[in-house]
Amino acid sequence: MRIFVTGASGWIGSAVVPELIGAGHQVVGLARSDSSAAALTEAGAEVVRGTVDDLGVLREAAAAADGVIHLAFKHDIAFSGDFLGAAEADRRAVDAFGDALAGTGRPFVIASGVAGLLPGRVATERDMPTIDGSPLSVRAATSQAVLALAPRGIRSSVVRLSPTCHGEGDNGFTAALVATARARGVSGYIGDGANRWPAVHRLDAARLFRLAVEKAPAGSVLHGVAEEGVAIRDIAGVIGRHLGVPVTSVDPSAAGEHFGWLAGFLGVDAPVSHALTGELLDWRPTRPGLLQDLEAGHYFDAPAVTA
Repeated sequence: MRIFVTGASGWIGSAVVPELIGAGHQVVGLARSDSSAAALTEAGAEVVRGTVDDLGVLREAAAAADGVIHLAFKHDIAFSGDFLGAAEADRRAVDAFGDALAGTGRPFVIASGVAGLLPGRVATERDMPTIDGSPLSVRAATSQAVLALAPRGIRSSVVRLSPTCHGEGDNGFTAALVATARARGVSGYIGDGANRWPAVHRLDAARLFRLAVEKAPAGSVLHGVAEEGVAIRDIAGVIGRHLGVPVTSVDPSAAGEHFGWLAGFLGVDAPVSHALTGELLDWRPTRPGLLQDLEAGHYFDAPAVTA
């Protein structure tokens, strides 16, 4: 298959591209910079220059492909305070892909998340997020719109990823938690730390995207979750031991000050199952779990010193 991938040089995309090529697929990646284009060329992919805002480029590339995997998201503006703007741009891109692929029967796979599904109990692929107009639910509504493309003759599916997609080179939630512990001099968890964080290794996630574009039925919800839930207290324990700092509880009232933007994620108990995904696509995660990955030590390499 000739597969068009957005976000192809990003954290997940840079694992998806070789996964696809290794399985015999031809990859065309969207690149917004010279460095991204060079990385894709080196990986063996073709390059289309543009951004997720270039809707004409997206439509043309999708029409020329046998399938689309949409991983790009404007994280730069999302984490600088404009999550709504990023989510709205994502919806426009998805609508453009829908127009280009309608009636073709071709696969269209997007990345979403499991955050906020059903805190406090194990969420499954059958659970749907609440759409309440909040910025986070705007992105959830986009996922619902992708599933609704199935009756339009598109083999659409949504891969809901764990908040922690870990592995060497990770700059996401786990790396931020390590950086917080290093800066604060303590490795903290909120309350008793028993609340759970689902996790997946990015190479296992990449394989799931490949399986989705190859054979996921139209309208499928898939969970990119290898571990149902890892206790935050256990994560903090490994971090504290590697950094040589105390491991301590942070009172919930002080969590915002201590953890910053991470507090909203760390304080939620959000276990998630991937049982239905495993049965549907025979997806069996094989890579190291989060604690094992932390124990490998790469998260604790000294930060680079700049002059």
